[in-house]
Amino acid sequence: MGAVAKGGTPAIVSLQAAGVAFAVHEFHHEPGEKHYGQVAAEALGVEPERVFKTLVANLTTDRGVEQVVGIVPVSGQLSLRELAVALDGKRAEMCPTDVAERITGYVVGGISPFGQKKRLRTAIDETCVLFDTIFVSGGKRGLDLEIAPDVLMHVLAAVAAPIGT
Repeated sequence: MGAVAKGGTPAIVSLQAAGVAFAVHEFHHEPGEKHYGQVAAEALGVEPERVFKTLVANLTTDRGVEQVVGIVPVSGQLSLRELAVALDGKRAEMCPTDVAERITGYVVGGISPFGQKKRLRTAIDETCVLFDTIFVSGGKRGLDLEIAPDVLMHVLAAVAAPIGT
């Protein structure tokens, strides 16, 4: 995997600035299609367990409520209970779509864990380590980034935890 030409989405720009290895994969996405991750897995020809979706949640802590990110395989769902445990919160609930889009700077179906407007605390499902590389959104629908899980965790200061179901 190598870096790509300068420019692109904020996710690509942030990874280039970090100087890490990643690959960009574009694929056709039909307007109106809702199963973004499954479409990506099929289009990329990889197992759904290797394609991860980026979800934004509201986490209640002793300090109040903050937005956090949970990254899980598209073949499963995010356990809000486990996300709260992983990030030392009391409870978590999904963030409303409009808030998630405003906070990250991306549209749903294209929310990347990289290059968000504000860095959010992040947890990734521990199954990510089963693969040499995984796929996450590149910042728009029809664009995925392939990256080593340890690199993702390093760049995002993410914790690996059993947050998927």
